[in-house]
Amino acid sequence: MELRQLRYFVAVVEEGSFTRAAERLHVAQPGVSAQVRGLEREFGETLLDRSGRSVTPTAAGEAVLPYARAALAAVEDARAAVDDLRGLVRGRVAVGVVTSVPSALLPDILAGFHRDHPDVEITLSEGRTDRLLAGLRDGDLDLAVLGVWGTPPPGVAVHVILEERLVAVVAPDDPLASAGDVPLTALRGRKLAGLPAGTGLRAVVEDACARAGFTPDITLEAADPLVLAQLAARGLGTALVPASLAAAHADELTTVEIAGGTLRGDLVLAWPAEGPRSPAARTLLTRARTAL
Repeated sequence: MELRQLRYFVAVVEEGSFTRAAERLHVAQPGVSAQVRGLEREFGETLLDRSGRSVTPTAAGEAVLPYARAALAAVEDARAAVDDLRGLVRGRVAVGVVTSVPSALLPDILAGFHRDHPDVEITLSEGRTDRLLAGLRDGDLDLAVLGVWGTPPPGVAVHVILEERLVAVVAPDDPLASAGDVPLTALRGRKLAGLPAGTGLRAVVEDACARAGFTPDITLEAADPLVLAQLAARGLGTALVPASLAAAHADELTTVEIAGGTLRGDLVLAWPAEGPRSPAARTLLTRARTAL
């Protein structure tokens, strides 16, 4: 039995097709078929049902599948262990980030990592907190910078980068503009501009308002907090944005503090609770935690 046979078998099961498996593996389709048939001869059982439009595992195939995946994972782990022993850092790291991260925060870290480890492929994707968390849990991401509130979500470990509070941005002629600090309930019944559902800061707003006894009326959504602030500055609702962003644009924005510190969350560096699997991801995590 060869690892190649197991790899081809798993690929066919996951793709549901010999053709798509061959495309994924960058080999000719007859080669995939031949390797799987060789595996079936070794087991003395048919592992794949080829009779339908989609290739599916037989009962024997279902029994073999978890062991095939475990064997392939064990080989990857062994390679990673040897890489660690030799001090090699190579491969690929996948990083996720929310839109509202301070601009120089991540580029500086990634640039330094790339300078020291030019052979490592770095991928970067932007998304909402809920999608980034799913990526960490599913193994699609190694690290992510995202917003959380309260207890860190299960399945991930976090390093707090900064605690961020939200402030309200209003038009200069809005009655709240000269009111000083206002209670959260002052936003009841107002048209609000906020980040999309699924983002960490949106969850902060919804949770705080629920505890204050009302549902926020968020009628304007944008992934970029600065866009929200600019809409509010022009009289289109009341925007709830990070205080750091409002401070950076203090000359063009009218802000109102929310009394009691009720609108507050954390910007964190997050990674799978069991730790990144690859040496490259572990090295980047160490660098990021030190820099932050």
